[in-house]
Amino acid sequence: MAVDGTTGAGQPSLLERLHQWREAHVSERLFMTVLALVVGFFAAVAAFVLHGMINLIASLLTSSFESSHANWLYLVYPVVGIYLTSLFVRHVVRDDISHGITRILSAISMNKSRLKPHNCWSSVIASAITIGFGGSVGAEAPIVLTGSAIGSNLGQMFHLDRKTLMTLVGCGAAGAIAGIFKAPIAGLVFTLEVLLIDMTMSSLLPILVSCVTATCFTYIFSGGAALFTFHVDSEWSVDRIPASLLLGVSCGLVSLYFIRTMSFAEGIFDRFKERPYVRLAIGGTMLSLLIFLFPALFGEGYNSINLLLNGKTEADWNHILDSSLFSGQVNMLIPYVALVLLFKVFATSATNGGGGCGGTFAPSLFIGCLTGFLVSRLWNQYEVGVYVPEKNFALLGMAGVMSGVMHAPLTGIFLIAELTGGYNLLLPLMIVSVSSYLTIIMFEPHSIYGSRLAKQGRLLTHHTDHAALTLMNLESVIERDYMAVLPDMELGQIVNKVSRSRSQVLPVLDGEGTLLGEVDIVKIRNVLFRIELYHRFTASQLMQEPSATLLDTAPMSTVMKTFEQTGAEWLPVLNVDSHLIGYISRQRLYTLYRKMVHDMSED
Repeated sequence: MAVDGTTGAGQPSLLERLHQWREAHVSERLFMTVLALVVGFFAAVAAFVLHGMINLIASLLTSSFESSHANWLYLVYPVVGIYLTSLFVRHVVRDDISHGITRILSAISMNKSRLKPHNCWSSVIASAITIGFGGSVGAEAPIVLTGSAIGSNLGQMFHLDRKTLMTLVGCGAAGAIAGIFKAPIAGLVFTLEVLLIDMTMSSLLPILVSCVTATCFTYIFSGGAALFTFHVDSEWSVDRIPASLLLGVSCGLVSLYFIRTMSFAEGIFDRFKERPYVRLAIGGTMLSLLIFLFPALFGEGYNSINLLLNGKTEADWNHILDSSLFSGQVNMLIPYVALVLLFKVFATSATNGGGGCGGTFAPSLFIGCLTGFLVSRLWNQYEVGVYVPEKNFALLGMAGVMSGVMHAPLTGIFLIAELTGGYNLLLPLMIVSVSSYLTIIMFEPHSIYGSRLAKQGRLLTHHTDHAALTLMNLESVIERDYMAVLPDMELGQIVNKVSRSRSQVLPVLDGEGTLLGEVDIVKIRNVLFRIELYHRFTASQLMQEPSATLLDTAPMSTVMKTFEQTGAEWLPVLNVDSHLIGYISRQRLYTLYRKMVHDMSED
């Protein structure tokens, strides 16, 4: 088949003919609805397959473990899982598939919502190996990346534009969340809050269709059982507001600890980016020791969450100590829970840093559940106020930490409410989620997913002006067709360059391409056509310092701000060695910017 989509005989390919028929007979809205349904279906399949693989691997490895004492195989399994995952990524995928949701945000902001084909399956296999062998991460981010990649590649197959691709990426992410948790509203809100995709009329319907489709097929695949089982212990009352506010603030501070610690640990592992076996040794050793001491850190931790959500007595909660060195020591319950909460972040960082694959979605739920249980236990133990049910507060804590870590209070509220059927606790869910979010934003303006991109000026937001700048590409506005002059070049030779130049400035470069200054044609017009001066002046005498210079790594917001501050018409772009790459024209930059804002405002 030819590269241009035609057959060797010059006839259009089957896909090309299908594309032409679709454009002629199927409306854009109907076509998007069909694509959203397909994306939702495959997102549900991905979620079902991944969780099935994780449960199968974990049950094969741990079914013979005794709950009355520690098991030394906890020292082996996680290292093996990370090692197998790293081999798969390095030799099969040959691409970085970590930070799934951050990768989606990056594709939306910088790559026109285009994700690579292997993202449709690579994260599923890699995270199944990692988590099945005990990696202390979540499967949600890999499934979200898989769903988004399915939507992106389906759209690319039909040559859809950037805005439509962005909607399909949102359909995949929303369908993944809806399918994993059987929570269609949470899937929709997640796309709005976390992926920052605007809910215009053209995007709302496809995303809803994807959510409903994924949820329905998940029910067909796995039945009506929820991921977590929960029954409200007692009805919420107004006199529990102080405890709910305390929990919300605590969740915000725990979220801050989560984000800062993850960022710190990632920085350490990044130092060994080119030395995978060093990373494996550090991450694997840390993870294995932590899981051996605290088996609750094994895998996603959903068993521990269900234990805390359904326990009613001290004996029920003490089962969280099973298979550990502290098994049967009931007086160690609170210290054990506190230590697990503290070290979960390190276990997650060690898993991903050592070469594993997984997300922070499940860890935030796990830490939130422990936070809610711990705060309520201490509240009741010291009789600070009216009694609060531990299981209810464990549920509220899940929403609180998720809201703080992801900067997504609505997602926290609706996900936990849908996930557990805890709509009777909707008001305290709101109190905890909002107070957690208000606490964290005083210290961290961006979510754990967006902070990496925000530092680089590459995070897309709902602010139209900022979003337009983020979507603009510095490479696309650099003009490389410039006329350079040498410092000893005479005026007569400069005039010859001026006649062929397309800009009003001529860069003065040394022999290595380093920018020394620039000759502004407008400012030398008084001598430009005086022939008697052509041998009197050289470029080094006529040049001046540019108003400002730009690095080729500068975000577009910095470029725009520099033009506003200097009032310059042309600015040079340099690399780190001060070698000139090209020039940016103020007129061209503003024309492209206005077009981008117009296109984003069409809906």
